[in-house]
Amino acid sequence: MDDSSSTFIVIPPEQLSVDALQGVIEEFIMREGTDYGEVELSLAEKVELVSAQLRKGVVAIAFDTLTETCTMMTREELKRNQVE
Repeated sequence: MDDSSSTFIVIPPEQLSVDALQGVIEEFIMREGTDYGEVELSLAEKVELVSAQLRKGVVAIAFDTLTETCTMMTREELKRNQVE
């Protein structure tokens, strides 16, 4: 891997404060413009859905060491990006 490649480190949600975790989830929802189907959900409902996915291990918080930003990825995306 060259120096310009991203390396992702998984951040367990319990290592973040409640406010930081809320911020990461909300930022992800707003950035991704996630589509939840025919019925539009409130931000609180979307946060709860993403939080449930985090608890179940469907998605994880990943820190990109190149850009020094956090994002959320599915386990499949993490495998493709060879997360540490």
